[in-house]
Amino acid sequence: MGVKVSVVVSVADPGPADDSFDACVRSVLDLPPDEYEVIFADDQSTDGAAERLDAVAAVRDNIRVLHLERSGSPLPGRNLALSTARGAYVFFMNAHDRLEPGALAKMYDKAMETDADVLVGRLAWGGPPLAVFARSRDRADLLRDRLLTVPTAHKLFRRDFLDDRQLRFGELPLAEYAFVLRAYLAAKVVAILAEPVCCHVAWVEEDPDDPRALVSGLRELMDIVDIRTEPGQQRDRVHAYLFRVLGLRRLGGQRYLAASGEHRNATFTLLRELAVERFPERLDRYLPVHLRARSALLRAGRAAELNELAQESRGTTLRAELRDVRWDSSVLTLSLAVEIVRADGTPLTFRYDDGRLYWIPPINLDGLLPPVMTEVTEAAEIARMEVYIRNPDTGVSYFLPVTSEVDQKIDDNRARLRAVGVARLDVGTAALGHPVDPGVWEVHVRMRGAHPARTRVGRPPSGLNVAGVLAEFPRRLVVPCWSEQGELSVCVEPRSFPESIALVSTGVSVARRDGHVYVALPVPYVPPSGGPAVELLLRKKGPRGRTVAVPALVEPGVPGKLAGQLVAKVQFRRISGEGTLGPGDWWPRLRMEDKVVDLRFGLEIGRGGQVRLIPVLRRRSWVRRVFLRIFRGRNSPSRWR
Repeated sequence: MGVKVSVVVSVADPGPADDSFDACVRSVLDLPPDEYEVIFADDQSTDGAAERLDAVAAVRDNIRVLHLERSGSPLPGRNLALSTARGAYVFFMNAHDRLEPGALAKMYDKAMETDADVLVGRLAWGGPPLAVFARSRDRADLLRDRLLTVPTAHKLFRRDFLDDRQLRFGELPLAEYAFVLRAYLAAKVVAILAEPVCCHVAWVEEDPDDPRALVSGLRELMDIVDIRTEPGQQRDRVHAYLFRVLGLRRLGGQRYLAASGEHRNATFTLLRELAVERFPERLDRYLPVHLRARSALLRAGRAAELNELAQESRGTTLRAELRDVRWDSSVLTLSLAVEIVRADGTPLTFRYDDGRLYWIPPINLDGLLPPVMTEVTEAAEIARMEVYIRNPDTGVSYFLPVTSEVDQKIDDNRARLRAVGVARLDVGTAALGHPVDPGVWEVHVRMRGAHPARTRVGRPPSGLNVAGVLAEFPRRLVVPCWSEQGELSVCVEPRSFPESIALVSTGVSVARRDGHVYVALPVPYVPPSGGPAVELLLRKKGPRGRTVAVPALVEPGVPGKLAGQLVAKVQFRRISGEGTLGPGDWWPRLRMEDKVVDLRFGLEIGRGGQVRLIPVLRRRSWVRRVFLRIFRGRNSPSRWR
């Protein structure tokens, strides 16, 4: 059998001691050498990466290194690699990406099974899960399956297909986007492999900062669509998507407002020329309502009002409210509400007129938008809450099943919209039918169809029942907890008993009584055999800080219903001595046998014995400042990170 896949890796000064580059190299070295070849296209790296790759290629027959003239772009190297590749399929990645073990074989098998010209495998990129990976598809549709949301070349491409269609990477801005778009439109079969994660991507979308380059690249993309499609709804919707994502989004937000006046004027002028030429008013119906206003102002040449609209809209975001957390057997159930709010925290409202809802622009548009273009009745009806979990260490994310509805509150011809619903987390099936990996998973919420932002779930004033359960299939502990920023997360399989307590230690309570300081911590789960022996360690802040160690009593709760409690009693003296607390700041840890973990709070004890909690962020802020001062800029970043 010949080579199944040629993996092309673009390299440009990844850094002499970069962990992500090392992980990239290790991931491709794990590929069976008789079935896969790896081509490193090095853009004249000067940090020793080229020499390291040559050393690997010297002992690996399936590894090749192409030494290129400096171009500042990965695209010429990809074209050269394509001309020498021997695989039936080609897969492109960059030096800070990493293949998941065994994933390329599954992608190849799926591509062969479906006879795919292009196979899109699931990517972990650090953001929310992409709707394109909601399910595997043997024959994916460009619009229905949201293929345009994955514009990078991290895909399997049939090599004969690329050669027959003469598909290569161009030199203009957005050239990678153009390559992928051409492939999508020319392919007979585009397939999707939604699970497992195939590649971890340090995803940086092509996004030229030069307005002239941006508009030039966008115009080329529109040309590709015109050449490859017939006039009609599909062409219109693709044009609207491209102009929205690459054009109109540039005319608002923090990045636009922070740019110089010259840069904003150039962006406005060039995009207006393109809009007048290629984006007629009839396409505005495919845009969200706030972007219809930008589009209309753009065509009308009203730059001042567009800048004012961007300024007045700044800070509009989502706010999520956690109403309840409970266990249904081993499934964690989250009751949530989410709504759009202005920068000052007040809810965004809509005009209510005879059963219809209309967007209220934050500035006077002088009749620029007819009422039909500001109506959002249907959009509000189909808006829904989406909840997903994300592992910050791996970038992997998964949607949770959610039952939600839009709640309207009408007051004086103004409507306030909230999506309310229930999300269910079953750690045995949340990864598209498979168990999620151990670790801490953040909980994120967004309002699909109403606002592009996403938000974390903050801690409610009444706190949270952090009782954990032993989930079934596989059997492992699951604990709802808070991040150091006070945001909801879920830990699957804490590494130790002390760590499970540390995760929820922001729920601490302290009191001083009878010459002692009492520290009480919630305990998510106590084994039926009873909690192990645990010590509370309190170290005083300062160069000569000493440590006080006291035994802690662990009381069990009711699994899934009521958290247990850890209580430690420490003697206090104004002039502290051995084994006693005195005035000052104290940082707590838990010790169990040889395991020691930090807790997420500190204690500030006054000279009169007053005890106050110190948030962990204050404790660590000075460490972060020192770390950034020392290490920022020490490692040279990749030019294509």
